[in-house]
Amino acid sequence: VSEFNSDLNTPIQYIKGVGPKRAEALNKASIQTVNDLLHYYPRRYLDRSTVKSIKDIQINDEVTIIGNVEVCGERKTRKGKLFQALLSDGTGITTLIWFNGVQYISNSINKGDRLAVHGKIEFYKGLQIVHPDYDKLDSDADPVNTGAIIALYPLSAELKRAKMEHRSFRRIINSIDSFFVSATDYLNESITKDVGLITLRRALKGIHFPKSKSSLVASVKRLKFDEHFFLQLLMFLRKSSFEKIGTKSLTKSGPQLDIIIDELEFELTAAQKKVIKEIKNDMAKHNPMNRLLQGDVGSGKTIVAIIAAVTAVTNGVQVAIMAPTEILAQQHYKSFTKQLNKVHINCALLVGKQKPADRKKILSAIENGMINVVVGTHALIQKDVKFNNLGFVVVDEQHRFGVVQRGNLLEKGLHPHLLAMTATPIPRTMAITYHGDMDLSIIDEMPKDRLAVTTKVVDKNRMVKVYKFIINEIAAGRQCMVVYPLVEETEKSDLAAATEGFEYLEKQFSGLNIGLIHGRIKKDDKDGIMENFAKNEINILVATTVIEVGIDVPNASVMLIEHAERFGLTQLHQLRGRVGRGSNKSYCILVERNVTPMSRRRLTIMENTNDGFIIADEDLKMRGPGKYFSTEQSGFFRHKIADIVNDGPIIRKAREAAKKIVKMDPLLKKHFLMKERLLKEYAQYLDTVNIT
Repeated sequence: VSEFNSDLNTPIQYIKGVGPKRAEALNKASIQTVNDLLHYYPRRYLDRSTVKSIKDIQINDEVTIIGNVEVCGERKTRKGKLFQALLSDGTGITTLIWFNGVQYISNSINKGDRLAVHGKIEFYKGLQIVHPDYDKLDSDADPVNTGAIIALYPLSAELKRAKMEHRSFRRIINSIDSFFVSATDYLNESITKDVGLITLRRALKGIHFPKSKSSLVASVKRLKFDEHFFLQLLMFLRKSSFEKIGTKSLTKSGPQLDIIIDELEFELTAAQKKVIKEIKNDMAKHNPMNRLLQGDVGSGKTIVAIIAAVTAVTNGVQVAIMAPTEILAQQHYKSFTKQLNKVHINCALLVGKQKPADRKKILSAIENGMINVVVGTHALIQKDVKFNNLGFVVVDEQHRFGVVQRGNLLEKGLHPHLLAMTATPIPRTMAITYHGDMDLSIIDEMPKDRLAVTTKVVDKNRMVKVYKFIINEIAAGRQCMVVYPLVEETEKSDLAAATEGFEYLEKQFSGLNIGLIHGRIKKDDKDGIMENFAKNEINILVATTVIEVGIDVPNASVMLIEHAERFGLTQLHQLRGRVGRGSNKSYCILVERNVTPMSRRRLTIMENTNDGFIIADEDLKMRGPGKYFSTEQSGFFRHKIADIVNDGPIIRKAREAAKKIVKMDPLLKKHFLMKERLLKEYAQYLDTVNIT
């Protein structure tokens, strides 16, 4: 019996205790079937085995206490209202306070209720716990609540409105106890034995109704392993299928490449030379290269891509370079033509907003092979773009593109070699987890002449000094960029924030030329402003994060980032990379408007290091993988319980097991249940894999 049999596919509305209203709320939480419910894991647990008496608790203790609600109700505050309850256990009284979800809590907790609560003890006019986890206990012996460790579930607003509380989840899951038997394992006994895993049914039972801490740990380990294993299985299958595809090997090396390297105004770093060798070795093979090139901002990835492109053209194939924005595409076009013109290699730019006549001419030249290298945006993947002999593809800032978009470009050639690039350093655990199907190259060395940018965190009280410093830099002939964050939708728009900032700075810097650029400005206007900034006709450029990539103005020496606490570390590092591109000393000033211990810790990291890989690791630890990338691999974030920051040993075991399976059975013919699960979870990413 498969895990996905008729029993587990039973629609949730037919389960006792659900009903139409609850079914609708559960459906919105992606719980459509019994199987979905079994895999809806608790958010955390309330451990009743470590209950303390109120008389014994100390300030700052993380405690679980059980008591009765003596008094409760809503109270108005200056900012709205709160819900307050006095809890007594016979040895003392503590106050429970909720500032959020007041309406729900007010409807849920009543005088006389018996509660088990967990949280941190604070002191304000007496002992209190703010936003405790809680569970209502029945006065009679409810079998669902007899366990020492109680599951607490993620509760959306819809679930709360449908009166789906933690206790409701436990009761409903307890009522489908017979369904656990249907959860047949898709892992071989050899894997479970080797890794030390319990069965899937025991894990599912144990995650919802743990009998002890050790049984909970075993359940979590098994379910984490499953999530990591199937993602790694996907990666190894993709890698294996790529290695079986035949393509043209690009082995020739002509004089054009020597001319470009000899005439460079700088010497290639050892890291660049190493990476170029790795890329050339891949291009010389009879199966397509599938390589990810990582390099910090300013490490010199573009020249590596140019050298690879020249190698491809020397071997008689066309090259396509796809960038996520027109600004970045134009920047690449400028860099490529500067080098390619020296050796008479034809290069064209293809973006969305070109005159029809110009576009028609470019498309014709691409199709008849007159254009060797095409730099563009998503415009490259449109149906009317036809290549004569596309053999090499570069995708820059590849995390901005989906798997389908990259696939559409690759399909325009006959299995072309692929070089994906990113200036967002990827932590090793994430690279292994989400890019396991690609070979990795890292430029881990900066050019010798690249000056480190000095970073300083300031608060709003030091802005007079900051503005004076900017005036001095501009007086010395330099330029400045001021960036405002994308503001939350509930507040004013990013456009309003940048516009207000622009108007304020015009008053502060009267007599200076100030430009404003944001996402909604017309392309022609944007290009004009950027051109004027590049010519030093604009002293200060005010912008939203549209300047995160693609701006290359060597004369800009100051990057001022407003509300720096709102940005992720990786994004701050990208913005910082917009300065320090010339021979002048450069500065990044991070303005912290709302100071918290976490924001100070994060921004101090920016002050202390310019190493993008250290920053990426810290960003991953603090924010997790979900916020790390924008659209890339967004479908891979299926993890409900796995944690790539802390699951290192489990990830290694999962990789070893997946690699072994693919080596032994590349079509999964002997692993039917595994194949079934993989097809269910990752069908859209199996485009290059033939296992059906």
